Amino acid sequence: MKKMNVIELFAGVGGFRLGLEHSGHYKVVWSNQWEPSTKTQHASLVYEARFGSENHSNEDIAQVSIDTIPDADLLVGGFPCQDYSVATTLQNSKGLIGKKGVLWWSIHRILSEKKHPPSYLFLENVDRLLKSPSSQRGRDFAIILKSLDDLGYAVEWRVINAADYGMPQRRRRVFILAYHRSTVIYKQLEGEDPTEWIHTLGTLAHSFPVVKVVQKPSELRIDRDLVSLSKNFNKRQKLSPFENSGIFINGTVFTSKTLPNYDGPRIVLGDILQNGEVTEDFFLPTEDLPKWEYLKGSKKEIRTSKNGHSYHYSEGSMIFPDALDKASRTIITGEGGKSASRFKHVIATKKGLRRLTPVELERLNMFPDNHTQLRGISDSKRAFFMGNALVVGVIEKIGASLYEKINL
Repeated sequence: MKKMNVIELFAGVGGFRLGLEHSGHYKVVWSNQWEPSTKTQHASLVYEARFGSENHSNEDIAQVSIDTIPDADLLVGGFPCQDYSVATTLQNSKGLIGKKGVLWWSIHRILSEKKHPPSYLFLENVDRLLKSPSSQRGRDFAIILKSLDDLGYAVEWRVINAADYGMPQRRRRVFILAYHRSTVIYKQLEGEDPTEWIHTLGTLAHSFPVVKVVQKPSELRIDRDLVSLSKNFNKRQKLSPFENSGIFINGTVFTSKTLPNYDGPRIVLGDILQNGEVTEDFFLPTEDLPKWEYLKGSKKEIRTSKNGHSYHYSEGSMIFPDALDKASRTIITGEGGKSASRFKHVIATKKGLRRLTPVELERLNMFPDNHTQLRGISDSKRAFFMGNALVVGVIEKIGASLYEKINL
């Protein structure tokens, strides 16, 4: 069957591309990666080294001319979690003005200004998107849903922890699929029972099965304009109305809590280690162990803030060293470097305690070994890439299910 053409935004080092192309059904025809806070565009350099520079853009996506972005069937991207509030609408424009630099509105601009917008969207974000900001729980996600509704898309979403399905890292992310009203899937979604779609029939339920229940999802109308939604959604409520799974079509949300249903093989931290290939600089110096033990340990102490105020501080202990018989904890961007840290992974080996290598971090995200290795790219930068990346296996499975659903 013909491959689907893909636009990849916020490409990082290419996790979406790896997963989709590995499924065999997709071809990336244009990509963009731009890091505004750094002079050297390290992630873009890695991306180009692995996939080539043809049809790859390394400029601010907000400044890219829509005319230079080719038509495609699918738009994908792991867009940053920011403040999505809407300031105002413009009378003479299709667009909206949110806060400057908020990258959701760059996706919105492409969808609203392209003559032939993509039929499908596949997006990823941190799961707190469903309940941010704290002053209006769920407002940001409501704005995204309503703006997609205005542009003619239905949406399904799901929070997936990769480790729940046998993958090597406990990494929870929300995955969002959207279907344009011109597609067969939109019409299917419109005609199906929401409970069935969320639990068995939907693309996400097909790729990552959940425990089937008969309890109906809760319903919520989102029919205000975006500015009103931004100001008033869920004010003074303690909880977000959005559960970890749901759909949104024609102004109505159907959402319910789902539980993973998986009984297959599991990859654990011990399975991905580079045994015998690790250089001395990854091992913890003996003199640093007390500092590591303090940071990883539980604390109940009095601390003093910068303004001289004393306060009681407490936190629980971390597993130290990390368990090798379970999936790893979530990789963070500060995983690299020799300095002691509460959150960096430390494992016990015959030679002593050590940190994880860049290759091991790549394996935890199911990237090929040395995908991020490039002259001028430090081990700390490689760790940073993986802290920002996604688990490629999740993308591959969702991509395969989406293609199958489109081509039924």
